[in-house]
Order: sequence, then structure tokens, then C-alpha cells
Amino acid sequence: MMGVSACVSVSSIKALWEGKIRARKEEEHRWRTARGGVTGSLLVGVWEDRAILARLKQKLQTEDGRLVLRIEKEEWKSLPDCLIQLSQVQEWQIHRTGLQKIPHFISSFQNLLILDLSRNGITEIPKQIGKLVRLRELLLSYNRVQFVPEELSCCENLEKLELAMNQDVDHLPDQFRNLKKLQHLDLSMNLFTSIPDCVVGLPALEWLDMGGNRLQHLPEDIHRMEKLHTMWLQRNEIEKLPENISRMSSLDTLVLSSNRLRDIPPLMDDMSNLRFVNFRDNPLTLDVTLPCRKTKAEDDEDEDEDDDDREMFGREFMKIYIEEARKRSHAVLNMHRINHDSSDLMCC
Repeated sequence: MMGVSACVSVSSIKALWEGKIRARKEEEHRWRTARGGVTGSLLVGVWEDRAILARLKQKLQTEDGRLVLRIEKEEWKSLPDCLIQLSQVQEWQIHRTGLQKIPHFISSFQNLLILDLSRNGITEIPKQIGKLVRLRELLLSYNRVQFVPEELSCCENLEKLELAMNQDVDHLPDQFRNLKKLQHLDLSMNLFTSIPDCVVGLPALEWLDMGGNRLQHLPEDIHRMEKLHTMWLQRNEIEKLPENISRMSSLDTLVLSSNRLRDIPPLMDDMSNLRFVNFRDNPLTLDVTLPCRKTKAEDDEDEDEDDDDREMFGREFMKIYIEEARKRSHAVLNMHRINHDSSDLMCC
């Protein structure tokens, strides 16, 4: 009996030991497999980054002495981290890619002069944009931007900013006035109800488009924009023009079509530099038309006459409207005078 018990005990111990060895080997196998999988994933990631980087390098071009990254009509909803290895790029031209976000590593592109990401799906301008102190142009039209960060005002060399057709933009930070070199500003087709004071205070601004907003009035001190030569204000809700608009001595082009204007300030007749103006589709009080042209021979004598001068609701229309308004105003005054004199005679 004791011999049998001893055999059973030895067999049990042997089986238990062999089981532990098998379990340990299985655990080692799982660990090695897992480790190999992680290493494999890392290797795959490295190869993918190399492939993407190679693909991006194929999209580099040299234009006007600048290194340009150009991507159009391809799907890039986000930009890969490996792009940071191309930080020497001076211009981004990325259009119609469905890009949803400007990467935060944008601040690493210190050589960037032009950032053109128009016609994408971008919803936010990151604060890191303020690190691009050499940036001259930021073009974000036809995106979904809702908010302009104050950090943008740190881009001290910015000359051109386009935010057209973002639809929800209705405010600019007051620090925006620090953009001392900004010359071209497009805020059209958004939700502005007035021209921001920080825009009026931009000292170098020459070109402004705020058409397709909800502007109800223009600032009384609009003449502070001393260098502005082009102003597009079509498709708004403006009912009256401030008298000081006549003091905008540099203004060359003024588009006011499709507003709610009822009159034209008489002082605008003195705006000698105003070459093109458009009052079309406004409920103006007076109904005036352009006179018939002179004979062709007489017209040919004036070689400087521009075809735009003859356009209905243009500059010539403005002058005739103001002249007619003055005539009617004088007629009303004379009528009041006659009535007043008649009243005095009847009293006598």
C-alpha cells in the first residue's frame, strides 16, 4: 500500500510541475508576441510617416523664389505630424481638401509668408497663429470659422486677411488695430452689423470688403480710414450715409448696391477722386435718369471719359441725383418763403 501511495504522490507532483512549466512557457510566448506586435506597430507607423512625407515632398514647388506646398482637391481632413519636418516651407496652398483643423504645430513654420487654406472646412483659428511674425497673407475664405483670436494681432507683418463666406463671424478683437501693415481685408458674407472700430483704426488699410453682411449704418468717423481707396458694401441694410464719407479723400471705388439708402449726401459731389460708385437697387427718394448722350463726335473729344461714368446708378447718376435734390430743396425753400411773405401781407 505504501508503494502505491508513493507512486501516486510522485506522479501528482510531476504532473503539477509539468503544468507550471507549460503555463510559464505560454505566458512567455504571449509576452513575446505582444512585444513583437508593439514593435511591429511602431515599425508600421514609421514606414507610414515616411510614405506620407514622401508624398508631401512631391507637392513642393518653387514659385517666385519661395518654397510652396500645394495640395488641391485631395482628401486631407487633418495634416500629419510628420509635416513639421518641412518647416522650411514659406507658403501653403491647400484648397478643397476637407481640412477641418489648422494644426497647432503651425507655430513651427517660422518662415511662413503665405497661409492659404481657403475652401476647406476649418472651424477654428488656433492661438498659435500669433507666433507667425513673418506671415504676410492669411486666406481663410469659404471655411467655417466662427471666432477670430486676439493672438492674430501678433502677426505684425500681416498685409492681407481674407475671411469671406465663413457666415458666422460677427466680431473682431480690439487688438486687431495693432495690425499696422494690414492693407487688404475681406470680411464679406458674414454676420457683422457694423464696421468694427478696430477696422476703422487700421492705419494702412486700402481695400475693404464687407458686402453681404448685416450692416445697418456706417461709423461717423469713417474718414479716419485715410488710405482706403476701395470699399465694397453691397447687400447690406444701410439706410443712411454719414456726411463724413465725403472726407475720404483717397476713396476711388464705392459699391453700395442692394442696401436701404433713401438719399445721397450732397457733399459727396465734392469727392473728386471717386471714380466708380454704385447705388443700384436702393429705394432712393428721387427718380432720376441719365440724359441722352451727345453726338459721337462730341464724345470722341473727351478721350478720358470712362464707360463706367455712363452706367446707370454710377458716378454720373450720383451727380445728377445730388443736383436734382438741391433744385427741389431750393424750390421747397422758395415756396416756404412765398407762403411766409403772403402771410405777412395778409396780416398787414
